[in-house]
Amino acid sequence: MSDTAPPSVLFVCVHNAGRSQMAAAFLAHLAGDRVQVRSAGSAPAETVNPSVVAAMAEVGIDISAETPKVLTVEAVEASDVVITMGCGDSCPVFPGKRYLDWQLPDPAGQGIEAVRPIRNKIEERVRGLIDEIATVGEK
Repeated sequence: MSDTAPPSVLFVCVHNAGRSQMAAAFLAHLAGDRVQVRSAGSAPAETVNPSVVAAMAEVGIDISAETPKVLTVEAVEASDVVITMGCGDSCPVFPGKRYLDWQLPDPAGQGIEAVRPIRNKIEERVRGLIDEIATVGEK
């Protein structure tokens, strides 16, 4: 058993109701306990987008119990990788953290037909991220 903590990833978007929720759910589902996953928003919504919940349910991932969370400095400091999704300047930046910015359409106000391609792109990027994290962890 290793004494090293698993890498920690924080997904950030404005409302934490769509893109970051899908990304966090995919990472938790695909990587399990090999990665610590968080998501947050710079201006969180009250609930997760119902079209996002439905789109994730189609691929067997239930996020219906998730709630948008506010982005905190502590969450960023505790993360190894911070992935922003359209939050611009409202995402805090700390030296020594790895930042990625995934430009993806915002599913806010969209129906499930518009959310599916966003979901699929997020899954593709998360799978690539898992490969990167696994490689970094082996060095």
